[in-house]
Formats: sequence, structure tokens, C-alpha cells
Amino acid sequence: MRRPVLLIALLLLLAGCTSSPDDKPDEGADRWQPKAGTDWQWQLSGRLDTSVDVPVYDIDGFDHPASTVAALHDDGRKVICYLSTGAWEDFRPDAEKFPESVLGRGNGWEGERWLDIRRLDVLEPLMAERIDMCREKGFDAVEPDNMDGYKNETGFPLTAGDQLRYNRLIAKLAHERGMAVGLKNDLDQIPELVDDFDFAVNEQCAQYGECAELKPFTDADKAVFHVEYELPASRFCAESRELRLSSLEKKYELGAWRRAC
Repeated sequence: MRRPVLLIALLLLLAGCTSSPDDKPDEGADRWQPKAGTDWQWQLSGRLDTSVDVPVYDIDGFDHPASTVAALHDDGRKVICYLSTGAWEDFRPDAEKFPESVLGRGNGWEGERWLDIRRLDVLEPLMAERIDMCREKGFDAVEPDNMDGYKNETGFPLTAGDQLRYNRLIAKLAHERGMAVGLKNDLDQIPELVDDFDFAVNEQCAQYGECAELKPFTDADKAVFHVEYELPASRFCAESRELRLSSLEKKYELGAWRRAC
């Protein structure tokens, strides 16, 4: 029996009013998802060399304007926005916004100090502003650095739980803005975080015999962008190809020079 039109309209209205937020589609469902084995270039210092013929560039989010990102897009590249989210840098334009209370010990790099990642009340709006900057410049993804403070002498009693909470917050902020996000190092927490991140970025897993720990990402067909500084490519490329890592030999200053597997 056909239902009266008014009854159908009423039922549809009630269904709309009672839908839960979980019924809404994922706002980031169409975000970029780099696949395992995708080639890349990582350059954080020196004049940017855009002639490297690879599909992905990872560059400093503060140092480059929207026009640089747009030019890379015009060349068919995807572009990752490098940010430090776990450490304070005294040379950034927003450095004065960070209160002294959240600044810990130096992290080994000049002008940088670990952040108290427990202080989400302070750090969430600051990191949201930084990720907004990446989005406004047109970046496709974020590489948040210093995401393993709990394993270091930060000056704060950080726990693994603190790190998981903070890392998931950073992933959420990126996803809410339609961007992909990578897990930087933090190997011990990969099993808990692989579903929260779209790719991984790793330094020196071959040197320390840790590359197999990144398999959860490649098993999910998610890219692992990997670099070695002290080993020649001939020492790690065979394993990298077997594990489907996107591996480069780079120098510590992360200039334009690269040797890919």
C-alpha cells in the first residue's frame, strides 16, 4: 500500500533529526593516500630544487609560500608540509606564542626545546594554527616532527599514553582539514597508530636494524618515506625494496642532494 506523501515527508524529517554524528561521511574521505613504494624528495634546507622527477616533495611549511606549492602541483607533484609539532623552535614566527611553562630541555638541535605534550589546552590551538597555514598554502599533507618525546629526556614526565593522545590529536587536526598526515619515527607505537596515520616518515631504521617494524604501514599499502644519513644506499636498498619502503640516502642538512634506491 502506498503511504501518503505527508507521512513519507514526516518520516524522512524525523530520520534526519535523529541521525547521529557517526552517520556523517568522513570529511577527509577524499584526502591523498600515498601508496607503499611511492618515490619522494625531502628538502628542508637550501634553495629548493624542483627539478627532481618524483611524485612527492616534502618541504618546510614555514619557509615556502603558496606559490611554491602551486608550482609543484602544476608539475604533477603532491606536497607535504614539514612542521615541528613536538618541539619548540626559537626561529619560527610564532615562537613567542609558546609560554615558557611548556618548554622543556633541548632536543639536540640548536634553538629547539621539547614541548610538554600533556598541555593540550596550550598546544592544540597553536598546532591548529600551524596546520591551518599548511592548508591555506595548498599542501596535501603534514609531516609532524618530534613525535616521540616520551622516549627522550624532555624535562617532563611524559608517558606512552601522553604520546598516543598527542599524536592522535595531530592526526585529527590534519584530517579535519582534509590533509593526509604522517607518523614520524615513534616505532614502538606503530601498532597503535597505524590506523590513525596515512603514511610514515622514518630516519635511520636500517642503521639501527628497525625497518621491519614499519611493516604495518606497508602491509596496509601506506607509504613509508625513509632516509639514511650514515649508510650508503648500497647497504640498505635491497632490504628497502623487499619491505616496499620509499628509501633515500641523504645528508644531515637535508639539502637537495639525494640518492634513491
